[in-house]
Amino acid sequence: MRELPRTITEAAQKLRAHEVSAVELADAFLEAAAADPNNAWLRLEPDHARAQAAAADARLKIADAPVLTGVPWACKDIIGTKGIITTAASRILEGYTPAYSATVVVRLDESGAVMLGKTNLDEFAMGSSNENSAYGPVRNPWDPTRVPGGSSGGSAAAVAAGQAIFALGTDTGGSIRQPGALSGVVGMKPTYGRVPRYGVIAFASSLDQVGPLTNSVEDAAIVCEALFGIDPHDATTIDRPVDVRRDLDAGVKGLRLGIPREYFTPTGVEPGVTAAIRAAIAQFEKLGAEIVDVSLPSTDKGLAVYYIVQPSEASANLARYDGVRYGLRVAGKDLVDTYRKTRGAGFGPEVKRRLILGTYALSAGYHDAYYVKAQKVRTVIKREFDAVFEKVDALITPTSPTVAFPIGSKANDPLQMYLNDVFTLPVNIAGLPGLSMPCGLSEGLPVGLQIIANSYEERMLFRVAAAFEAATEHHRQRPMKDRAA
Repeated sequence: MRELPRTITEAAQKLRAHEVSAVELADAFLEAAAADPNNAWLRLEPDHARAQAAAADARLKIADAPVLTGVPWACKDIIGTKGIITTAASRILEGYTPAYSATVVVRLDESGAVMLGKTNLDEFAMGSSNENSAYGPVRNPWDPTRVPGGSSGGSAAAVAAGQAIFALGTDTGGSIRQPGALSGVVGMKPTYGRVPRYGVIAFASSLDQVGPLTNSVEDAAIVCEALFGIDPHDATTIDRPVDVRRDLDAGVKGLRLGIPREYFTPTGVEPGVTAAIRAAIAQFEKLGAEIVDVSLPSTDKGLAVYYIVQPSEASANLARYDGVRYGLRVAGKDLVDTYRKTRGAGFGPEVKRRLILGTYALSAGYHDAYYVKAQKVRTVIKREFDAVFEKVDALITPTSPTVAFPIGSKANDPLQMYLNDVFTLPVNIAGLPGLSMPCGLSEGLPVGLQIIANSYEERMLFRVAAAFEAATEHHRQRPMKDRAA
């Protein structure tokens, strides 16, 4: 095959025109992934992929085969896959093989998509750089000395490097959008409750959400339509319409787009990022949108809220890894010693840091002072978003304050690392949908534009994003071509 397709639409056209079979397409992507120099993959599953591709070829003979039939994709290794090792990039789950697949995997299986394998991530999705994996850091395809963003860095790098047409990630505080921004692809976090979490290894249950990483806005919408919908196994899911592509070509003329002033004032935002975002805002004005100055006064409280709620929920969720029921077991002289040795050997430094923070915040005497107060401020943040969305149709912000930074440059400074998510985590706190898409380059590296919509307004989110993508060429920039140049 001369050139691998980059989008779902392109792949679907080639498959239906019989220019390539699903098996041939899977083999081509498996070959590309096997040559990956960026440590994006933890394991490829050639036999599984070829079996799914063969089934897809049979299905493609039927006229009404779903659009994802035969399309190769990559699965973040925190999403459970029946019979296929799922580790969350942690030693404590080394060799763990789930007895069932996550609902999102089942839905993609039913759509005929072809899973190539499992991608690397920050351990238990705890990180903003994909340097915290027990299996080594992921490198950015644009510059292998830099991070791809995290925690879904392997998924983002695989899509950016052309090793999968789309990937699934999880987003707890920006873990789809931030690597999407730093790796130059589209990363989309749906409204909380849109996508079932059943079968996804839990990190922070009131914040986690599964979403796609793709090379186009339309692709993200296509994947979302396959994933969305109520699930009897997940009580947080809600039954809402899933046809989010209906207004993709409607444009933004007449829409009111809010610019939250607090997202443009923090120190640490690189000038190149600010310039690219300002240029994007000007483009929206040119397309006929009305730009509205708005305020979200509690934005600066988001980081503190997130780093109380998220570690607290993580400390409860990860208590199940005790060396007794499954996963790693390091025997001690008694039960408590077994717990200590198993968790000491199985968890990495960042996971331990967050578990300590969360356990402290939930402990007697501190629960009300930290966790309860954080939840109250969380409500304030959500109400501020609600008030703003009474005035505007969507919000435009940066995704990350910086472009991809050098590997190791922030590894010993947790606060600086946590600040990478300052623009993304309020979206999770409020349970809103958010999307990051390429909007230019700074120092030869991608800059991400974040679009935020009101709850369950993914149709509006994709409408705004599609209008910008159609008017610009940023999504066509490729890391290997730019580096070669």
